Amino acid sequence: MRYPIRLSFLILIDILMVWISIVSSYYFRFDGAVPYHYIQQGIVFGVISSVFCAASMFYFKLYNRIWRYASIGELVSISKAVISSCILAYAATYFVYGNTVPLSIFARNLETILLLLGGSRFLWRVYRDNYKQNTELKKALIVGAGECGMLIAKEIKFNKKSTVYPVAFIDDDFRKTSLQVYGLPVIGSRNDIPAIVDQQQIEVIIIAIPSVSKKEISDIIDICKTTKAKLKIIPPLQDIIQGKVTLNTIRDVQVEDLLGRDPIQTDLKGISNYVRDKVVLVTGAGGSIGSELCRQIATFSPGNLLILGHGENSIYTIELELRRNFPDLRIEALIADIQDRDKMKEVFCEYRPNVVFHAAAHKHVPLMERNPSEAVKNNVFGTKNVADCADEFEAERFVLVSSDKAVNPSSVMGTTKRIAEMYIQSLNNSSSTKFAAVRFGNVLGSRGSVIPLFKDQIARGGPVTVTHPEMVRYFMTIPEAVQLVIQAGALSDGGEIYVLDMGKPVRIIELAEDLIRLSGFEPYHDIPIEFTGIRNGEKLFEELLSMDEGITATQHDRIFIGHPGQINRFELELEFRRLEKVLAEDRHMVKGVLEEMVPSPHRRVSLELVSSP
Repeated sequence: MRYPIRLSFLILIDILMVWISIVSSYYFRFDGAVPYHYIQQGIVFGVISSVFCAASMFYFKLYNRIWRYASIGELVSISKAVISSCILAYAATYFVYGNTVPLSIFARNLETILLLLGGSRFLWRVYRDNYKQNTELKKALIVGAGECGMLIAKEIKFNKKSTVYPVAFIDDDFRKTSLQVYGLPVIGSRNDIPAIVDQQQIEVIIIAIPSVSKKEISDIIDICKTTKAKLKIIPPLQDIIQGKVTLNTIRDVQVEDLLGRDPIQTDLKGISNYVRDKVVLVTGAGGSIGSELCRQIATFSPGNLLILGHGENSIYTIELELRRNFPDLRIEALIADIQDRDKMKEVFCEYRPNVVFHAAAHKHVPLMERNPSEAVKNNVFGTKNVADCADEFEAERFVLVSSDKAVNPSSVMGTTKRIAEMYIQSLNNSSSTKFAAVRFGNVLGSRGSVIPLFKDQIARGGPVTVTHPEMVRYFMTIPEAVQLVIQAGALSDGGEIYVLDMGKPVRIIELAEDLIRLSGFEPYHDIPIEFTGIRNGEKLFEELLSMDEGITATQHDRIFIGHPGQINRFELELEFRRLEKVLAEDRHMVKGVLEEMVPSPHRRVSLELVSSP
């Protein structure tokens, strides 16, 4: 119903109720035999009351309320409107008609109007409430009987597009047990969730406690996973505060919620000091890590953000996003290949970047096993090109995005990343540029990672393929990995390899099972899981430090420093020339040279695992 029509309808209803109140008040005051002059007085009183009632309702904005959300605030406003209008009408009738309205009629009229105007609106709310409840919707259980839980209950009760309806709350505060919140009972704590889901036939569980730690959220999710109910969650409080989401946004539980790590505390002042108003170059800017680096760096107001990548489509996409979200930021989109040394020198000569984040790399382990020469050209010599330019053109800082696969590497990809680490460390000893590397494990949702693969396999009905039942990996989300990379850049004095606290390692088989459950299926029953065997270059587990690397804490509780042994720059240069010669003359020998440059006990073990029946 359009607002003008709805407004006219409400005013007519309110005026009708005013007249019903006044007529009944006179009728009961005189037992049905109302004297003629009081009938005249009642007509005058009714006309004046109608005018003042409508005016008061407008003044207190009671025609602008959505009454299906009516609460104590609306009741107070109705009381103010009715009392003020009745007093004004009582006084005005005396001046117009000349006789005072009997106090008994005034009191009865006030009471009746308050009951009719307030009661009609709250009856509408009750009707809407019951109407929604009686429709065939999925039953929802809300975890958290606080302010957020109440708001969510309101939203899904009265949202016409909602496919669920709340039936009860769960809360660990024992003082709320057996009480009602917003008309819904609080029927237990988190430990009662499995039994309540079975008893109440709950189909959806909504976790509505955005202010608690991620560890606690993870614990609640672990309990909910034992049920067949679909899990949904309210975003973390910091996301709501920062305006990333609205309070009534309810999303599906994601694998990231299972990690159970609290948000990273970033040293904003330290980051601003080395990024603000500086020329910042991000290589591999179109990739998962590179693009997120651009997004986060942009918030610190660099003087010029250079986004460099080899793929035009990905660079075009991130450029559009940055220009839309940061219209005042100076951005230069550069299509270039880091393997092209002359092009890199041209970029550094023209723009003179102060800070370089080197995220460009070939990272897919099985692909690099089959294409080792490409891994060497990109990860080793590409890094050398960018690092040499940073040194030659006196950049202030250079941060290499590395990998835990560089530790005791069993793969071509890991070995090339370790050689890249070694090169920038050797360069640091003779350069004015502060070179540092940052290692972390697998990134959830990045291109080619296991999560998109599993989701695609689940969407196709399975099977979900896991290489080995004992395979474990460290995981981080893209935003938190990038935050720590930027933070490490602020801490660097040059030559360090920063190791990020990845939390507990995750078994891949459990990750697959959780993702199947979060998709609304039962592992092994609805979606099968198959084991395909370890691929070339893979390890059962990854390490963040090798045996000869010590570890030192930093001022940031999630970042540590690894200290590898001394690197002989002269010997490393000789090995680089040897690699260049092999690439030019006999690429079949690339793997052998890599193994000699970075010997690893894992390479022999992984080959034995692959070849075993």
